Amino acid sequence: MNILSVNNLNKSFGDKSAVSGISFTVNSGEIVGLLGPNGAGKTTTINMILGILHSDSGTVIIDGIDIRKHRSRALESVNFAAVYAPLPGNLTVRQNLHIFCMLYKIKNTRERIADVLDLFDLQKLADTKLGLLSSGEQTRAALAKAFLNSPKLLLLDEPTASLDPATAQDIRRHIRSFADSGKAGVLWTSHNMREVEEVCDRVLFVSQGRILMEGDPKTLAGLNGQKTLEDLFVAIAREPLTEQEAA
Repeated sequence: MNILSVNNLNKSFGDKSAVSGISFTVNSGEIVGLLGPNGAGKTTTINMILGILHSDSGTVIIDGIDIRKHRSRALESVNFAAVYAPLPGNLTVRQNLHIFCMLYKIKNTRERIADVLDLFDLQKLADTKLGLLSSGEQTRAALAKAFLNSPKLLLLDEPTASLDPATAQDIRRHIRSFADSGKAGVLWTSHNMREVEEVCDRVLFVSQGRILMEGDPKTLAGLNGQKTLEDLFVAIAREPLTEQEAA
C-alpha cells in the first residue's frame, strides 16, 4: 500500500529549477533512500512533502490525502527528524516531548513519552535542557519526537550523522524494526552509502532536481558500471548523468 505518492512535482526559485518532474512512492513496510549530492533537490522535495513549501505543480498524497488541500489532516500521520531542525534548546527533553504530544493530540501522554525515552535511551536526560546536550544526544531526542505519534510516514534527513557507530547501529535497528511492522513507510536521506545499503529496500538517485535512477541498493551500482553504491554516488556528484544515460 502506498503511504506516500509524489506525482510530477516541480519547484523553481526565480529562474532556477530546484525540482523538476519528480515522481515516486513509498509503501508501508518500506524504507526508501532519497540520495544525491548537496543541491540535488532532496531537501526541497522533503519540504514540499511536509507542505512547508508549495509546489509549482504536481501532487503529494499522504495516506490518501492531498497535502495541498488538507495539510493538517495529512500531517497527523507524518513525523520528521533532521540534523538541521533541532528541538528548542531552552526546554528539557521531557518538556519538548510533552509539547509535541499536545500538538499531535496524543492521549496517553505520560506513557508515550516514557516509551520513546526508553526506546532512545534518554531516561537519564529527560529533565535536562536540550541546549545542554551533545549533538548526538539532541539527535536521539529529535528521533524520540519523530516516533511519538507512531507515524505512518517517517521522514528522516541524515538521522545518524552526529551519532557514534554503536548508537547509530541501534538507531538503524529501531527504524528497520519500525518499518518491518508493516504499518509505516520511511523516506531516508543520507550521504552514508554503507548505511543506505544496510537499511534501505530501494533507493532513488536525484541530481539537478530529477530522479535519474532507482533500484535495489545492493545491485544498482553494478547495473550502472560501478563497484559500490558510494562509487555510483561519487560519479553522479562529479559528473551528473542524464536520465537517458542512467536508463
